[in-house]
Amino acid sequence: MGIKDFFLGAPSVAPTSDVEASLAPFNLSTSVYGLLNAPTTVDRATAMSVPTVARARNIICGTLASLPLEQYNRFTGAHVEPLRVINQPDPRVAGFVVYNWLAEDIWLYGVGFGLVLDAYAEDGRVRSWTRIEPKRVTPKYNLAMTEIEGYEVDGRLAPIAGIGSVIRFDGADEGFLNRSGRTVIAAVELEKAALSYAKEPIPSMVLKSNGTNLTSERIAKLLEAWRNSRATRSTAFLNADIDMQSVGFDPKSLQLVEARSYVALELSRAAGIPAYFISAENTSMTYSNATSERRSLVDFSLRPILSAIESRLSLPDICPSTSQIRFDLDDFLRGNPLERAQVYQILNTIGAMSVEQIQEEEDLIR
Repeated sequence: MGIKDFFLGAPSVAPTSDVEASLAPFNLSTSVYGLLNAPTTVDRATAMSVPTVARARNIICGTLASLPLEQYNRFTGAHVEPLRVINQPDPRVAGFVVYNWLAEDIWLYGVGFGLVLDAYAEDGRVRSWTRIEPKRVTPKYNLAMTEIEGYEVDGRLAPIAGIGSVIRFDGADEGFLNRSGRTVIAAVELEKAALSYAKEPIPSMVLKSNGTNLTSERIAKLLEAWRNSRATRSTAFLNADIDMQSVGFDPKSLQLVEARSYVALELSRAAGIPAYFISAENTSMTYSNATSERRSLVDFSLRPILSAIESRLSLPDICPSTSQIRFDLDDFLRGNPLERAQVYQILNTIGAMSVEQIQEEEDLIR
């Protein structure tokens, strides 16, 4: 550096971009859902033992998996016959099974993975793939731990593309198990308390000897006789040497029912599902507002997972770059017959739909 540069500063250098590095997989693990494969705040088995969580999972994942996937031209919006790999990615099982468990992975862990089973020789596009459990996949980072350079499946390094490579479906957040662990644990503890009171529906009891100290064998026999007697009759008799004292609270004093209802409502919020669907709150539903509740289910529960799967399947390694994949929501969101008839009448009047198209839409053409 010369004297001129010292006073005036070194000349600015235009920033350069490393194209090859920019194409490397971006590491979302620190910004979205915590370290990938890091321990979750609660495991799946514990979460699914809570009825509210199990019902929320089945509604969200089961509903999503039942929706058909359609393929459209990206530029004209015209419908295209979808590739077989779209609705049945694994030829060995039904597509419902693959997307059901894939949706669960995205919902629980914030990420889902697929394993390529076959690819076309001419362009390398995926011919078939199947879902694999996220715990089987381990990311391989660069030296700076800033980008994912590849993946290991069951301890073996997977290829970047082609047969045996990994397809990654990124969710919108860190996943239910990471963000709702304490609420799930609270629900589990309340279930344990309910089970305890179901086994012994009265407060805990203490038998106190008013006389001499009893031996351990005598105490064990006394407690066993007390339990057997309570199993056959509710009335007890104690002589002057023994006194019974109640300890703790009954379920009503603990407000166990109210606490479980509150936790169920909190779990519905954490799961992102309207409380009505999992019976977490009592509401009177009619057919008309039940239809709007379905729209709420799509907008606030299914949409993030739908978008995650749609956007990944629309990438050019699976479908042509001129196409895009979308879930068909028409049947799921269709109104009652009167509403549909009114809509068809308007569309037919303005020339948007013909009578034949209406009959086809209503499955009236055989």
